[in-house]
Amino acid sequence: MVEFLAACVVAGTPLVFATVGELITEKSGSMNLGVEGMMLMGAVMGFLASINTYNPAVALLAAALAGAGGALIFGFLTVSLRANQVVCGLTLTIFGTGFAQFVGEPLLGSSVPSDITSFFAKLSIPLLGDIPVIGPIFFQQDIFVYISYIVCALAAVYMYKTKIGMNLKAVGESNAAADASGINVALYKYVHILIGGALCGLGGAYLSLVRMPIWQENIVNGRGWIAVALVIFVAWNPIKGFFGGALFGGLSILGLKLQAMGVGVSQYLVDMIPYVATILIVIFSTYKKKKESQPPADLGNNYFREER
Repeated sequence: MVEFLAACVVAGTPLVFATVGELITEKSGSMNLGVEGMMLMGAVMGFLASINTYNPAVALLAAALAGAGGALIFGFLTVSLRANQVVCGLTLTIFGTGFAQFVGEPLLGSSVPSDITSFFAKLSIPLLGDIPVIGPIFFQQDIFVYISYIVCALAAVYMYKTKIGMNLKAVGESNAAADASGINVALYKYVHILIGGALCGLGGAYLSLVRMPIWQENIVNGRGWIAVALVIFVAWNPIKGFFGGALFGGLSILGLKLQAMGVGVSQYLVDMIPYVATILIVIFSTYKKKKESQPPADLGNNYFREER
């Protein structure tokens, strides 16, 4: 069971990056449904950088910039041109998919260099890794997983304990009120859309550099859409985002666990579980919840200050 829970953390890591990235974006009042596309862009550019530079830092930077580049397109269309956010997000997913196929076609079957894979090998943290049960699950992982812990913690402190984080919440709740109080609404939206895109790009890079270090088409395989639903499931809370990612990561590898136990369940049926759970999250999100679990009041609304 400990081994399975440790595998859940690994499988959930790309979801954690994407979920935290999307919830930061949504906290600014922008609903970017292009998570899948940004993850694919990050995955392919991180992979391309890895086989050309053999440098893990450059690969991660390329992935983050690719995700942020996709987010910049979304930001320009929705913040500057005030285009429909849902349409722009869906278009970004299509664009990201095409971009990954175009760039990745010559890379099909290529492997991540050994220098990169060895850098992302599992690393036990002294003392913490020796704690019974907890150690093997959380502290005997690769460095990318540890980065996800830091990202979740920093996001929580930033959003709940800093003045800028409070301003971010104000922008998401009411663009007009935030603007009237002297907050630069457009700047806050752009910055947090870009941060969210960069994190989504890193989530895609984890798949192409660590989880499946041989390039293949559609490597993200719907995880971006699961991340969008996870934002609702974790109530826009980055700490809950980590555990939500691990939960859905576990659902994604449940079939392998059942096969190892000799349980005769159709693999196709098991593969449906994360997506069925995603649909259920969306359905139950329509019911009235506590105020702190509600989405930002201005989520999805474009802002034009002359219409205040």
